[in-house]
Amino acid sequence: MSQADIGLIGLAVMGQNLVLNMNDHAFTVAVFNRTTSTVDEFMAGPAKGTNIIGTHSLEELVATLKKPRRVMMMVKAGAVVDSFIDMLLPYLDPGDIIIDGGNSLYIDTNRRTRALAEKGILFVGTGISGGEEGARQGPSIMPGGNPEAWPHIKDIFQAIAARVDDEPCCDWVGEEGAGHFVKMVHNGIEYGDMQLICEAYDFLGRGLGMDTDAIQSVFGEWNKGVLDSYLMEISTDILGYKDGDGSPLVEKILDAAGQKGTGKWTGINALDLGIPLTLIGEAVFARCLSAMKDERVRAAAVFSTPLPGFAGNMKEYVGYVQDALYASKIISYAQGYMLMRHAAKEYDWKLNCGGIALMWRGGCIIRSAFLGNIKLAFDTNPVLENLLLDDFFRAAIQQAQGGWRKVVAKAAELGVPTPAFASALSYFDGYRSGRLPANLLQAQRDYFGAHTYERIDRPRGEFFHTDWTGSGGKVASSTYEV
Repeated sequence: MSQADIGLIGLAVMGQNLVLNMNDHAFTVAVFNRTTSTVDEFMAGPAKGTNIIGTHSLEELVATLKKPRRVMMMVKAGAVVDSFIDMLLPYLDPGDIIIDGGNSLYIDTNRRTRALAEKGILFVGTGISGGEEGARQGPSIMPGGNPEAWPHIKDIFQAIAARVDDEPCCDWVGEEGAGHFVKMVHNGIEYGDMQLICEAYDFLGRGLGMDTDAIQSVFGEWNKGVLDSYLMEISTDILGYKDGDGSPLVEKILDAAGQKGTGKWTGINALDLGIPLTLIGEAVFARCLSAMKDERVRAAAVFSTPLPGFAGNMKEYVGYVQDALYASKIISYAQGYMLMRHAAKEYDWKLNCGGIALMWRGGCIIRSAFLGNIKLAFDTNPVLENLLLDDFFRAAIQQAQGGWRKVVAKAAELGVPTPAFASALSYFDGYRSGRLPANLLQAQRDYFGAHTYERIDRPRGEFFHTDWTGSGGKVASSTYEV
């Protein structure tokens, strides 16, 4: 008998918690896992006494679903998603809905949406943020794909999503891979936020000589003000966690970071679109450099030259680090939104930038105090070119940039790496510059490759080539623009 509102495939931690969340909101969920013993364990454990229905085959799963059938996959991105789609299709009818809730690459979601539309199946690719706790208590959900599917999944998704000011942190994002694209950018910003906090921790510790307990106290204070965020909150908790011997556990953790690829995808897309996503790129590369642990240890022995210790007003510099963290965080979001704006134009998506900020206010990893200000910025100017041009963010950057510059300069003097702080400042200085040295760069390109250049005393769009040596030709090479 068809009785389940939705079916879910994939009972890892995220899948199980989403199912329990749906059950809490009075939706009947049928579940399936490729290793069927996992279904039995789930039904005998966390799902015991609920209305959740355990199944042992895709055919059985689909048979339990009300029409239009809604099947959600929480499986590994890539070939596994395609494999499950192929296995599901024989049991589905036109108008049924397949939802991919994993971290799939938006290009794959574009392809799947189009291919399944030809078969009459409505495909949705949805980003989900918040980790295990968010999945259980209320995540941020970013659905995109075939818009015909939204009315059939809206009630479930908005019911289980986090809520802020009684508004669900979930709304329709856009066509095809828009939902997964926005989640990808979310994760890129997450990479940036995490790296910035780590640089603040490192500068306060190695740079200023503060111990872990003192840094925790500083982070706790910062989390009460403009830097209030989930990542600052958990970083404060982490710094205060003691190992069995009473010492901070964080100081015993190997400094070699892992990653799952979404930050890298964000950087690659930015390069493809010609968008200077510098801070997120540095955050990804910082993880790559951290992974070279053995090589770094060998290099440290070679270059172990004494560096000057900090001599200055400690309290002042703690304030400067707060300025650097806040200003750089604004740059991270500004770059992420810049990428989304250009992607929407490139892929013909209708992204609601203010609405995306609302979706990120609760449940997700990058939720922070100024997301409301981002929403207000786009409410005021829906075609805002860059967050830095909004009155609120312009004033915040202007106020913070003095301390920001002092931290980047002092870090270089002390030998403490701050790649994200520094790249954010360089981006800001480049963005606010009416003239950059690319005039010389264009001359270089024309000199060795006849790539041509434009002139400031001629209209844009007119290209010129100079025979710089007197022995070259007058034929210009082709070029491309990003």
